[in-house]
Amino acid sequence: ADSPEMRYMAERRAAMGGSVPARRRKGNELTIPPLSAFENMLVSTGEREISTTMAFVRILSTLVRDKQIGKYVVPIVPDEARTFGMEGMFRQLGIYASQGQLYEPMDSDQVMYYKESKDGQILEEGINEAGSFSSWMAAATSYSVTGVQMIPFYIFYSMFGFQRIGDLAWAAGDSRARGFLLGATAGRTTLNGEGLQHEDGHSHLMSATIPNCISYDPTFAYELAVIIQEGLRRMVQNQEDVYYYITLMNENYTHPEMPKGAEEGILKGIYNFSKSKAKGEKVQLMGSGVILREVIAAAELLEKDWNISADVWSVTSFNELRRDGLDAERWNMLNPEKPQRVSYVAQAMKGAQGPTIASTDYMKSFAEQIAGFVPGKFVALGTDGYGRSDSREALRSFFEVDRYYVVVATLKALADEGKLPASKVSEAIKKYKLDANKPNPTTV
Repeated sequence: ADSPEMRYMAERRAAMGGSVPARRRKGNELTIPPLSAFENMLVSTGEREISTTMAFVRILSTLVRDKQIGKYVVPIVPDEARTFGMEGMFRQLGIYASQGQLYEPMDSDQVMYYKESKDGQILEEGINEAGSFSSWMAAATSYSVTGVQMIPFYIFYSMFGFQRIGDLAWAAGDSRARGFLLGATAGRTTLNGEGLQHEDGHSHLMSATIPNCISYDPTFAYELAVIIQEGLRRMVQNQEDVYYYITLMNENYTHPEMPKGAEEGILKGIYNFSKSKAKGEKVQLMGSGVILREVIAAAELLEKDWNISADVWSVTSFNELRRDGLDAERWNMLNPEKPQRVSYVAQAMKGAQGPTIASTDYMKSFAEQIAGFVPGKFVALGTDGYGRSDSREALRSFFEVDRYYVVVATLKALADEGKLPASKVSEAIKKYKLDANKPNPTTV
């Protein structure tokens, strides 16, 4: 028992935390930056157009420079770092390689060349989603294994996330992983030209199956900043056992300033983006991700062409709204004699008039998750079917989620309620040159 071998093994076991494996519930305490640290994301981009992927890279750059948590941040990519605009981090952080740089990169003559080092901070795993996710899960559970919190950000093509490694995503929830998954080029119509291999219209429905996975589909940079800062607060500062899935897009457009007081709604899942001052029939329009911009355009058409007053709602998380609604229903069932709770979406839309039309870049069942909690008639437009190679405009028309289909769906809902003649719907179909006899997108 006192041999050198036994003493060595005892020392090694003690260094690893003792003889009996134990799971730590808390790691080291860390202080996260305030929302004001992302001030450049909360203001308007003016005339400059950026994508939410570019906004994320700026947020990540801010985090890796933070003196409190920067060294604990672990950026992870399979092989698309340049696609996601992350090459600027090669020189800044370096790509981890256990033996350092063993070759001269082909891009060595560029300022942002492919730099590998033994102390690199980026994990670039090659075209290996299962390996990349396993690295993410190791960092996301580091707090329980080593007592040291890591903050992993794994960014990937969203189609190659839950669909490919769904069992690992479930295991991450079961393992109480904490970290961020970023599904880039998300949505069925945002990555034009890639066809059905890349076009994701269902990852949020998959993430919804994991109880402690918090999912968001933001449209604007300020929404993304608020969501990531809150994720840091919950997972790093408060050390809650949840992880975040956030979808990002590669479509460039201008981003407005954050509306005053929007933070709570962004995190809960819905907030009012604009109210119409038109005097006609009232309707409520919902959108998320890139399709919110089509919804905003549809509201303008409804007012200009049809004298319809359309309020616009940004829905950052249909998943979280559904969970909130179900939680309220459960409490009400078990507490029938106490004051009944109201879902957040019903609270937010209290007093809203007219039917609600929701359009997203995902299957109709994505938005339909909240149909039972929205007052009045609810109509969902979505991208059911396989992806196709075409322009964004053509794809959104094909899947019937663009501004013109939102207008037609709105007029039809009003006609169903007897507030407009059905002939107005036919007039709109003709005006916007829509083919009423085109095949159902799910059959093509």
